[in-house]
Amino acid sequence: MTAYLLAIGIVALIYALLALGLNLQFGLTRLVNFGVVAFFAIGAYTSALLAIAGVPLPLSFAAAAVLAGLSALPIGLLSLRLRDDYLAIVTLGFSEAVRITIQQEEWLTKGVQGLPGIPRVFATLGPGASDIALFSVLALVTAFVAWGTVRLTRSPLGRLLRAIGDDEPALMALGKNPTRFKVQIFMVGAALAGLAGAFYAHFITFISPEQFIPLVTFYVWMGLIMGGAGSVRGALGGAMLLMIFLEGSRFIKDWIPGVSEVQMASVRLAVVGLALILVTLYRPDGLFGRSQK
Repeated sequence: MTAYLLAIGIVALIYALLALGLNLQFGLTRLVNFGVVAFFAIGAYTSALLAIAGVPLPLSFAAAAVLAGLSALPIGLLSLRLRDDYLAIVTLGFSEAVRITIQQEEWLTKGVQGLPGIPRVFATLGPGASDIALFSVLALVTAFVAWGTVRLTRSPLGRLLRAIGDDEPALMALGKNPTRFKVQIFMVGAALAGLAGAFYAHFITFISPEQFIPLVTFYVWMGLIMGGAGSVRGALGGAMLLMIFLEGSRFIKDWIPGVSEVQMASVRLAVVGLALILVTLYRPDGLFGRSQK
């Protein structure tokens, strides 16, 4: 039971990192990124391949974040001309292009067979102790990112980013150029997704293209919306709520007779979707956001 709870905690923190990155992009600047899973996959495969090749884990983690951030540069430049639904379509297409590339480039990624033998973080400590150490490091990293995000939102740059999301034409009329700030914040959010991917790869120790489908992006958006976009508290709380719904719904089978394991997956999605609808209707700013009368 302890190992199960520890694994759930690690995955929840990984989703928290993804939600914090998306919160920077959408919560502040209103950049609609439906390709979160693409940068997640880039980070996972980058760190895994480098670690298998013998590169020290700290360097492979850093490379995962850097490469994911750099891969967001072209999309960030596109965001200068695209808004809302158009940018969402482009980022969604980019995520599928990354997944298909990983699937086809078997010489590097082993394609649909998956990439096994990824080194665990703190593997020398043993299975149980290594997970505890990974959870502790991941918690510290998430806390640092959350602290940095809070500092950012309270700074003049943070107010500028919010102004970009609220009314970019008005900001430009005041003589401010939001171009480089939008690109930079998009790259920072992507780098956080790449870092989360590195943690995921070294925790699971096996990755394949089927693990990086658009459903992962959907989950991150759900967590952010339920928690409250635009706030660190909402991003962190939403990620925790998401894991409670996803894992708690596993036990619904005990209360619904005659439901198979295959049907249970659809029931779980229905439960999470219903929760998202209710939150959107009654708490449009999220459960951890400001309530609206």
